[in-house]
Amino acid sequence: MQRAKALHQLRRCWSQRFGSLSHHRGFSALPNYAQHDHLQDLVLVEGRSNSRAAILNRPSSLNALNNAMAARMMRLYESWEENSDIGFILMKGNGRAFCSGGDVVSLYHLLNEGNVEECKKFFETLYKFVYLQGTYLKPHVAIVDGITMGGGAGISLLGMFRLVTDKTVFSNPEAQMGFHPDAGASYYLSRLPGYLGEYLALTGDKLNGVEMIACGLATHYALNARLTWIEERLGKLVTDVPSVIEASLAQYGDIVYPDKRSILFKMDAIDRCFSHDTVEEIIDALEKEAADSYDEWCTRTLVKLREASPLSLKVTLQSIREGRYQSLDQCLAREYRMSLNGISKRISNDFYEGVRARLVDKDFAPKWDPPKLEEVTEDMVEDYFSPLSEVEPELDLPTALREPFM
Repeated sequence: MQRAKALHQLRRCWSQRFGSLSHHRGFSALPNYAQHDHLQDLVLVEGRSNSRAAILNRPSSLNALNNAMAARMMRLYESWEENSDIGFILMKGNGRAFCSGGDVVSLYHLLNEGNVEECKKFFETLYKFVYLQGTYLKPHVAIVDGITMGGGAGISLLGMFRLVTDKTVFSNPEAQMGFHPDAGASYYLSRLPGYLGEYLALTGDKLNGVEMIACGLATHYALNARLTWIEERLGKLVTDVPSVIEASLAQYGDIVYPDKRSILFKMDAIDRCFSHDTVEEIIDALEKEAADSYDEWCTRTLVKLREASPLSLKVTLQSIREGRYQSLDQCLAREYRMSLNGISKRISNDFYEGVRARLVDKDFAPKWDPPKLEEVTEDMVEDYFSPLSEVEPELDLPTALREPFM
């Protein structure tokens, strides 16, 4: 009740940045977007009897998020939350991806053009939307079908219901691109069983839908072929009771177990190796594990670590370790600081180099700076986590009014 009463105060605070939402309106009457059809095309809306569906619609870019998409979702979700006629919200992607994360290629070009402010705005808008979604007052169903990476996980895995399929492929490949897992990743990865979060964050390894169910990242599983039936059933609901929504999601679901080849059957080895305090110790433990067991998994894991940015590995490990003891808002505020420091070129050029090598020139031969783990100093790592300058505001989240669901 207290949170509901505070909602109007929250709207006034956020409307200064994301536009006025001072009155109720349905999805079909959004005057702010009437003049911007191209923005509407980026995130489509479907109206149902008691719900709304947001559809990420950049299929040719694997639904990669840009600033316009994040801002539109913020406005839509705020208006839907205050609309008493809407019981719950659904989010899905168009095409073979749910969402491949942030549009880092666009960020790369913006930074090369000197448009740093637009990049900062992207991180601010995205992280604020992640917090809104993670503290949403109404039930939220994310259909996480297809490729789901980085920020795509951030906008889906913090809500109440997370439905995955046999087509879902999840990963956090940021360290391999000279960045760090963000958009709440240090929150949800650090809460996985054992040291699985450290493993996924450092290696960028993939999980399928069954594995996401098994480790707790997802709440429901269904075959991709059954999604149409599930959506039709959800569309007919006239209630916002979570147990009824859950029953509808579960009706076409299956009880599934990870394949024996799953990384989850390596949890003992993951805990032995990735529980160490430093990246160097983790690598030493993996090398010892490989020598003792002749396990190909150890060799593959070492290759992934050696392909990643040495600085990003150290920054990422510290981020996950700190996230384990922080709330969602604290993780997002820290990640925002890290992201702005990471793109500044003040510490390293690794973000530019990682995106160039993997997604722009595609030569897959990044020249990391520094190139070796032993050359990464403690000061370089701490600079990522250092407060922003006096003229650069920190991420401001409405923590007094909203509490995370997860």
